[in-house]
Amino acid sequence: MDLKKVYVSVSNRKVYIYPDESPWEYEIVADREIIPVFQKIFDQLSDTEMRNFWKSHIPIRLYHHSDKENDEYDIRMKKLYALIHEFSNEESRSLIESLPYFNESRRVFVE
Repeated sequence: MDLKKVYVSVSNRKVYIYPDESPWEYEIVADREIIPVFQKIFDQLSDTEMRNFWKSHIPIRLYHHSDKENDEYDIRMKKLYALIHEFSNEESRSLIESLPYFNESRRVFVE
């Protein structure tokens, strides 16, 4: 197993190799094969946001807070924080465990 320390920024949706590259929120140590999964989830979040943006600008459709697109975004965020939780240090785990996404339901939905 080839472990690598990387720095994850949820707000910037990036994974950094160096700590001084840009601001980051979480330091993780994971196998090199896991690291691309973060970018895939970030890409899925961006795609979901774009679909939600366009949907919100279609005047014919009424907004409803519990629809598939909103649920998709929440699922991706849960997956992201579950992944960070799995590979981060104890301080980050404690912080993530206090988040509503994490405590509301520890289930991560698999599609």
